[in-house]
Amino acid sequence: MVALDTSRQSDLPAWRLNLMRVGYVLLAFALGAEVWPGIVTRHAQWELMDGVVQCMLGALSLLSLLGLRHPLKMAPLLLFEVAWKVIWLSVVAYPKWTAGQMDAGTGSVAFACLFVVIFLVIIPWRAVAQALVLSPGERWR
Repeated sequence: MVALDTSRQSDLPAWRLNLMRVGYVLLAFALGAEVWPGIVTRHAQWELMDGVVQCMLGALSLLSLLGLRHPLKMAPLLLFEVAWKVIWLSVVAYPKWTAGQMDAGTGSVAFACLFVVIFLVIIPWRAVAQALVLSPGERWR
């Protein structure tokens, strides 16, 4: 996990930090409610990649709880959520939609992924860019 400059957190108003916390609550509880019942009860029935995906999403929901305490430091979790959904929508859903081959399963996942708009709004992009892109990186040695 990338350590973010916590001095930037004090520059953000409380409402911005609380808006980020809403995103972490969504990840922790909405995603958690979707994946954890399967992790606990149905894990023996999964194919390899289904198990990988479900466990990764379970880890994302657990780590999101840390975002309630450290919203800016845990911003890479929100970025991960945005990145995978935008990539999936771009390379899976959009080509199927434009080719008229959108099936019910893909449509359902695409609809769920469109909620990525929420994360695009709640991420304080300037603060995250400052912490991850514009600030000096950590030393290599």
